[in-house]
Amino acid sequence: MSKYLITGGAGFIGGNFCHYMMNTYPKDKFVCLDALTYAGNKNTIKPLLEKPNFNFVQENICNREEIYKLFEKEKFDYVINFAAETHVDRSLKNPDIFLKTNIIGTQVLLDACRKYGIKRYHQVSTDEVYGDLTLDKPNLFFTEETPLHTSSPYSATKASADLLGLAYYRTFGVPVTISRCSNNYGPYQFPEKLIPLIIKKALANEPLPLYGSGNNVRDWLHVYDHCTAIDLIIHKGRDGEVYNIGGHNERTNLEVVKVILKELGKPESLISFVLDRAGHDLRYAINPDKIMKELGWKPKYTFETGIGPTIQWNLENQEWFEESNQ
Repeated sequence: MSKYLITGGAGFIGGNFCHYMMNTYPKDKFVCLDALTYAGNKNTIKPLLEKPNFNFVQENICNREEIYKLFEKEKFDYVINFAAETHVDRSLKNPDIFLKTNIIGTQVLLDACRKYGIKRYHQVSTDEVYGDLTLDKPNLFFTEETPLHTSSPYSATKASADLLGLAYYRTFGVPVTISRCSNNYGPYQFPEKLIPLIIKKALANEPLPLYGSGNNVRDWLHVYDHCTAIDLIIHKGRDGEVYNIGGHNERTNLEVVKVILKELGKPESLISFVLDRAGHDLRYAINPDKIMKELGWKPKYTFETGIGPTIQWNLENQEWFEESNQ
C-alpha cells in the first residue's frame, strides 16, 4: 500500500487525477490538498470524500509549518504537485500571486520531501515554458531538449519551479520528475479556459471573444490521457527526467470554437474577434516520443473523440458549471 499527496487536487487536472488514481489503485491511500482559491471546487471531488482511503485538507502549499506537520503525520510515498496559478491573463494583471504559489510553494514542497523523505516528487508543468513555435514550420515540435523561453509571468514561474525541482534532484538527491503537457480539456474545467468558456457563452447566445485572428495553434490533450501519463511517470519514470505529454492534436483556436458551435447548433456569427493578448504565443506542439518509447504511454483520445463527450459533460453538469463560475 502506498500513500499519495495530491496538491491542487480540487482543481481541474488535479481533481481528475484524484478520480483516476482512486479508481486505479483502490487499496492505496490519498490525501488531497487544496487552498480552494477561485479555481478550486470541492464538488469536483465530492464523490471521493466519503471514501475511507481519501482525505481532504484545505491548505496553501506556501504554508511551510502546516505542510511540514502534514508530511510528518502522513509519511507520504509520492507527492504530485498540481497546485499552481495557471491562467495567463491573470498573470499579466497580478504576477505576484503566481510567484508566491508557483515558486515559493514548490520550494516548500521540495523542502518537505527532502526533510521527510519520499519515493517520488512529481512536478506538473506546462509546454508554455518552451515559449512558442512559428506557424510556418508545422513539422517543428517541442522536445525535452528545447530551450526554455517563457512569454508570460505564468510560464516564467512554471519554468522556475521546474529548474528548482531539477536543482533539488542534483544537489540534494530528491527523486524528482517533471512533466510538461499541452493544453488540457475535459470534465471539471474552470470556465475561464477556452473550451468551457465558449460553451458557457454560446449557450447564452453571448459574443464569443477570440484573441486576434484566432489562428493561434494549441495541441489539445484530454485530461484522462494526461492522468495516465503522470501515473506512468511517477511509478516508472527516471529520477531527474523531464517528460513531454502531448497527443498531436493541433488545432487553431478558431477551429476549436467552430467545432463547439457546430456541436451546440449555434451560429458562427457569435464569434467576436478582440484585441490580441500581449505576448500571445503563436503555436504549441509537443513531440511525445520519449514517454511513448520509454514508458509505453499512448493517448486514448483524439480531439475528435474527446471534444464531443467534453461538451456533453458540460451540458449535463450545469450545477457544477455554475458553482465554478461564482
